Amino acid sequence: MNSREKLFFDSFREVVKAIHSTLDIREVLQLLVTKVNQVMNLKGCAIRLLDPSRQTLELVAAHGLSEKYLSKGAVAVDRSIAEAMKGKTVSIYDATRDRRAQYQKEAAEEGIFSIISVPFAVKKRVIGVLRLYTSKPRNFSQEEIGFLEALAEMGALAIENARMYEQIRKDYEILMGDILTFVGYRRSI
Repeated sequence: MNSREKLFFDSFREVVKAIHSTLDIREVLQLLVTKVNQVMNLKGCAIRLLDPSRQTLELVAAHGLSEKYLSKGAVAVDRSIAEAMKGKTVSIYDATRDRRAQYQKEAAEEGIFSIISVPFAVKKRVIGVLRLYTSKPRNFSQEEIGFLEALAEMGALAIENARMYEQIRKDYEILMGDILTFVGYRRSI
């Protein structure tokens, strides 16, 4: 294993450990964007998830990007690298000129040149994207894309596990409330 492969493997392993050790999804996703940013030598990295209306992508974790850029406006599902929401990894070589990038002017002001958008999918249902931003023109290798897709799959699984846990917890609380109400009712008879 060469040093680059080892770096990818170690980073992947660290993210997997975080997923197994906590149900705090924001903590896991923040670790993911931080690690990806370091390993891939990027300007920045962000994760955006579908909002309940399924019209925009909400920021849930970011690293390396300015507050001004992060708060530039709503990121529309159908205008911002829309192919990624169909399950396809999309690379944009020049985000300042490519019409698939919704905020070309803001990308130029931020010093962003290339963007890659990797879908976050659970059971073939896209729930968001992992976005990587470079300050210089860059074509990503198949090895890099494979690494990013694997991390996105792990991130999507972490989100799904946290959501299922939360639903089970809520169901349990409702059930316990019903049982206590029933026991109280039985005692009053």
